[in-house]
Order: sequence, then C-alpha cells, then structure tokens
Amino acid sequence: MSRIDRLIEELAPAGVPHVEIQELFETRNGYTPSKSDPTMWADGTVPWFRMEDIRANGGILGSARQAIPMQAVKGGRLFPANSLLVATSATIGEHALVTVPHLSNQRFTSLAVKPAHAQSIDMKFAYYYGFALGKWCRDNTTTSNFASVDMAGFRRFKFPIPPIELQQEIVRILDAFTELEAELEAELEARQLQYSHYRDEMFAACRGASRRMGELGTFQRGRRFTKNDVVDLGIPSIHYGEIYTHYGVAASTARSHIRASLRPSLGFAEPGDVVIAGVGETVEDVGKAVAWLGDEPVAIHDDTFRFRSGLNPKFVAYAMQTADFHAQKERHVARAKVKRLSVAGLSRIEIPAPPQSVQDRIVDALDAFDALVSDLSVGLPAELAARRKQYEYYRDRLLTFAEPE
Repeated sequence: MSRIDRLIEELAPAGVPHVEIQELFETRNGYTPSKSDPTMWADGTVPWFRMEDIRANGGILGSARQAIPMQAVKGGRLFPANSLLVATSATIGEHALVTVPHLSNQRFTSLAVKPAHAQSIDMKFAYYYGFALGKWCRDNTTTSNFASVDMAGFRRFKFPIPPIELQQEIVRILDAFTELEAELEAELEARQLQYSHYRDEMFAACRGASRRMGELGTFQRGRRFTKNDVVDLGIPSIHYGEIYTHYGVAASTARSHIRASLRPSLGFAEPGDVVIAGVGETVEDVGKAVAWLGDEPVAIHDDTFRFRSGLNPKFVAYAMQTADFHAQKERHVARAKVKRLSVAGLSRIEIPAPPQSVQDRIVDALDAFDALVSDLSVGLPAELAARRKQYEYYRDRLLTFAEPE
C-alpha cells in the first residue's frame, strides 16, 4: 500500500467533499485597458498576463511579459496572489497559478479562494486539479462567433477537497514528476542548440560554393484547395499550415488527401521536390521547407511553392533551417498581418551547392543528429514523451476521489 493509499484510508475512508467553484472561489473576468489611451500602456508595476506568458513560462508564474500602471486597473482592485487563471475563451482550458497580485486579459477568468475556504485547500493542489477543469472547459464550450466556456456550468464545476495533509502529499509527488520533466526538457533544449550550431557550421564550411536558389532550380506555386475539399481517401496533399505543425525535414507520406475530381485544377510537387511554405504568422516561420520523398506526386496548396533542382532535396531543406538562410530571408519577407515570401525573394537567397557527395554526407550526419532531438521514437524526445504519459497517468489517478454517499 502506498503512502497516498494509507492517507486516504486514514483520513478520508468514506470519500472527500466536492465543492462547486462558485462556493469555493471568487471569480472575476480579466480585461484589456483602453487601447486609445496611451497612459494605460505606459510602463508600470502591475503584471498583466496573456496566453503568451503561459505558453512561454509554464503554469506557475510570478511575472508577466508586460506590466501596466496602477491607474489602468478598474476600481484599483487586483487579482490576488495565488489565484488560478483559466482561459474561458479563445485558447480554452489553458490555466496557470499566479503567485503575485496581477491582472489578465479578457480571455481569462480568475479564481481566488474565498476566505472561508482559505485553510481547506492548497492552491498548488488546485492548480494540479486545474488540468481536469481545463478538460471540462474544452468539452463544454458554447458555439457562437467566438468560442467560450459555458460559464453557468463552469461555476458549478466541483473541486475535491481532501484533508490538507493529503493534498500536500499529492503536490509533493506531482512536483517531483514536474521537476524530472523540466530537467529532460532543459537537456533536450541544450541538445537542440548544439544541433543547430553543428548544422550551421557544416553549411558554413561549404559557403564558398553558394549560389542563388533561382540559379540552382525553378519555383512553381501550388494551386488553391480548401478544407471542404479534404477527404479520407484521395489525392495526397500538403497544406502550408501542415508544414509547420506536422512535417519535419522530409516526408514520404502525406497527412491529408483531397478529392480526386480536382486533379485537373491542382498544382503538384514531384518526388525529389522541396515544398516551401510561402506564408506564416511570423518572419521566422515563413519559408519552412519539407523535402517530398513519396512515390507519387503530391498536391500543394497555393500558399506553398515547389522548388526543383539537381540538389539533394533534404540538403536543401536543411539549408533552409540555417541561421544564414534566415538572415537572408528577413530581407525579402513582406511584413503585413500575414508574413509572405515571393518567388522573386526566394530566388535571390543563396544556399551552398557543394558536390553531390558532400551534400549526401551532410544529410547523413544531420539525419542522425535530428533523430536524437526530434524523433519521438528514439532518444530524449521518446524519453520525454514517456515521462509525460507517466506523469499524466499518475496525476489523473492521484486527483480522482470518491464523494461521500
């Protein structure tokens, strides 16, 4: 019998009470100060949290990327320290425990424990149970112009309140899992930096053989298709968004397919071509490339280009990841709301073009290194994925309590 099982048997043999959010917490919505008043956005002392803070720094936060002056605070009332922020619109279900007095934008709802329950719940325990709340939020959204959580149901969502000693033991165990995961993430990040340096050095060594991409091969834009054209079985296709979210340096099978009846109106990349995303949300994103190594042509979206040359296609895709490529690319990106690269811009960017044997040797070396930092089936990525599954399993198990009859 584990220590947790012994504590449950000793302290909560008949189950634990479950308390609704509206009884346990004071809830307040975040807000965004007036954008027309520049004084509201002057440097200040009040941390103002957005989704970017959670994504960049994890779920327990003591500072925000932006601080606003106190005069921007409605009624002068801050969210108290040790409150949960839960995203109840837009990126629904994300949450964080904020350890300092703060504000947030309007996408969040703040949960501050009521004084009557301050001694009965450890807010770190509440943070961990927030993963269950986040799942409930994602499963209970209203469908309107802007997706949001069913707030009436949200207020009735129940938190278990086991004895405080049991809460603290659960927090200790989950903190240990979190620390192990953080150590693996730090090691993987270090390996990725090492890999990037190694890749850039290999390409720098053959920079003397560089030529403009427009001299080395030809570009062709894809043709338009929409989400309504996607089917389970049909013509293999690559959408520009999938290049960011699904594909690595190369692919031999397509993630999605489109209706076969569209074949006459489509643009295709042939095996051995490089498919390049022509648009992106950031300058860094645009221009990501994937070498197509499949056995048949693949339809490509009109916001992508295919690049055809006599170079090893994976060599080209790796070259388009280097710091040198990104530095050149920045001069040719159109910086509207959506960032764009044109054929003219891509054609002027230089990449190395050493002999085929050198290209193949560089590809073989980078493939081996890339597997260690990117492949979910081997190395650190596999270990980290297994650790996360183990953590999620124990988290769900440790946070499941029966209610008293």
